[in-house]
Amino acid sequence: MIAAYYDCGWKLARPAHPEANNMASAAILEKRLFNWDSHEVEVDEDGFIQQPELWDEHLALALAQTDGVTELTDAHWKVIHYIRGYFQEFEIAPMIRKLCKETGFTLREIYDLFPSGPAKGACKVAGLPKPTGCV
Repeated sequence: MIAAYYDCGWKLARPAHPEANNMASAAILEKRLFNWDSHEVEVDEDGFIQQPELWDEHLALALAQTDGVTELTDAHWKVIHYIRGYFQEFEIAPMIRKLCKETGFTLREIYDLFPSGPAKGACKVAGLPKPTGCV
């Protein structure tokens, strides 16, 4: 049963469960879902997907649209693929300084591509877990 819908395909889902009779137990059972093209994936409170293995380029575009990015250009993909590759190798998001150095983009250009920033915007679109620290 769906509890509520949010803009951009977000919703809270409350699974049917016999102990979900009071608000306290119902709150524990809630999970956030993001819907796109007849698919849904679980996300955290900031919209970061919880199962990175479900990420694909269609999901990336849908996540980008939640931040007002309507199209992913070659520059976006360069950043996204760098972040994903770095994460797959080191199991952590790259530091912003390294991201800029390796992609050749200035921090201002990264913000132009991903208005909510390299950590919250680019990492979310790239399907990474929420980075710790500056999010």
